[in-house]
Amino acid sequence: MRNAIIQPIPSEQFLILTSDNSGGIGEKEDDEVKVPYDILSYYSFRVAVMECLAAGGEPTSIILHNFNGDLHWHKLMKGIHKGLDELDMQHVDVSGSSESNFLMTQSAIGITVAGKAEYVKRHMPSLRSKFVWAVIGKPLVGEKVIEQSSSVLPLEMFKSLSLFEGVYLWPVGSKGIRTELEQIFYKDIKVSSELDLHASAGPSTCTIVSYPINREDTIHSICGELLYPLEIIEQDNS
Repeated sequence: MRNAIIQPIPSEQFLILTSDNSGGIGEKEDDEVKVPYDILSYYSFRVAVMECLAAGGEPTSIILHNFNGDLHWHKLMKGIHKGLDELDMQHVDVSGSSESNFLMTQSAIGITVAGKAEYVKRHMPSLRSKFVWAVIGKPLVGEKVIEQSSSVLPLEMFKSLSLFEGVYLWPVGSKGIRTELEQIFYKDIKVSSELDLHASAGPSTCTIVSYPINREDTIHSICGELLYPLEIIEQDNS
């Protein structure tokens, strides 16, 4: 099951809630990774909105939880709006709150995306179905996200792929590609790829994708050099 809460709502639709948190990354002296707040919120927003899109959701509102004081609110909002601009979703409402009574020595934010869907992509295809498996983008974390930005999966590309019928997406998180595949299949598998399968993908710099073989030319034309094939074999434990 992907990282999303899915609830039926009236009019035969579903409410989809996704989120992301970040701590120790930002502009404060004690932060472990120094990053401007607009970049921090942009990448945190990416994670939450990609999970929503992957589940088949259309984002309708964004909630920002800011633990860095009122002073930095506009910087954090700037990053979220950058992501919305890339998705051509400027109409989506953004709200939230700030902790301004107490000061923290490290930066922290949380972002929640609410969306709606008429059809939900709850599960990935099985290995025995005639689907191709690959990764789009490279797993990157920390300063590498900025240094190798051309290898990061673009939001607009992810959105485009999420709208294709029969194309399934699974954003990769901090535990890496291999761990995500284990969550998908719940069984022993053998996986080979030119990518590091154990490397952290931090703010979902890449995604696992599965698609019918007749979509292969289309996927290649959209993703280009960002597409990395996966060879997955189900292990026989008998």
